[in-house]
Amino acid sequence: MIAESELILNSDGSIYHLGLTPEMIADTIILVGDPGRVGTISSFFDKVDYQKHNREIITHTGTYAGKKLSVMSTGMGTDNLDIVINELDALVNIDFNTRQEKAEKQSLNLVRLGTSGAMQQEIAVDTFVASEYGLGLDGLMNFYNAPAINEEELERELIRQTQWPERLAYPNIIKASPELLKLFEEGFSHGITATAPGFYGPQGRVLRMPLAYPDLNERLQRFEFQGKKVVNFEMETSALYGLGRSLGHKTLTICAVIANRIRGEYSHRHQDTVNRLIRILLPKLAQF
Repeated sequence: MIAESELILNSDGSIYHLGLTPEMIADTIILVGDPGRVGTISSFFDKVDYQKHNREIITHTGTYAGKKLSVMSTGMGTDNLDIVINELDALVNIDFNTRQEKAEKQSLNLVRLGTSGAMQQEIAVDTFVASEYGLGLDGLMNFYNAPAINEEELERELIRQTQWPERLAYPNIIKASPELLKLFEEGFSHGITATAPGFYGPQGRVLRMPLAYPDLNERLQRFEFQGKKVVNFEMETSALYGLGRSLGHKTLTICAVIANRIRGEYSHRHQDTVNRLIRILLPKLAQF
C-alpha cells in the first residue's frame, strides 16, 4: 500500500497537484508549458467536458473530431514535469481506494506542444521540430532507478565530443516513441532536443551573471554522431521522455522554432506559428 504522505489525495478524491480524478483525463494528452495555451487549443475542440485549474496546471478535456482529448499546462521546467507525469500515471495505474498498483497497466499518449530555440544554422525561425531524442542536462532522471532505455552510445559520444564538465549533471539521452514520431515525418526537422534546467545561464544566455562554461552551446552545436545533431533547446522534453517512457507511456515533443540561437534571430509572429502547429497536431492525434 502506498502511504498517504507519498500519494496525496485531496478531500474530493482528486490527486494533489493536478486536482483531477481518473475520468477527467483522456488517453491522449497534449502538454503545454503556458497555461494560456490550454484555452487556445481547447477552442478547437467540438466540446469541452471538464475544466480544472490548480496553480499553474490547467486541464481541459473534451472531444475533437470524435476523439477524446485532454490538454494540460505544466508550467516551465522538468521539476514541474516530474509532478505532472507521475500524477498522470497514478491516475490511470494506481487504485486510489486500495492505494495499490493496478494489475493491468494503461499506456497514455503524451505529446508536448512547445516552443524552442534552434541550435543549427539551417533551422529557420517559424518552422517546426519533432524531437527524435531528448537530451537531459537537468539531472532529474539521475534520481530514478529507471529501466534501461537510455541511448548509452549517444551519451558517451556526446560526453567525449563536448568534453562534458564533470560538475554538471550527467547528460541522459532517451528516444521518442516511434509510433508518435512517425506522425510528424514531413514538414518537421528532426534530431536531439536539449532540455536545460533554466532559461538563462543553462541555455548560454548572459545578462549580468557570467557563465561557468561560455562555450558550452558551441560544443553542443558542433556535436554530431551518426547523422544526429542537437537541433534545439527547451526546458521539458527530457523529463517527458525519461519518466513517460519509463512508466510505459508513449511520448513525443513537437516545437515551434521561435528563435535561432546561432543566427541571433527571434520570431515576431510566433503566436501565428504556434497556432499553425496546433492545426497540424489535432487532426493527427484524432486519427491516432
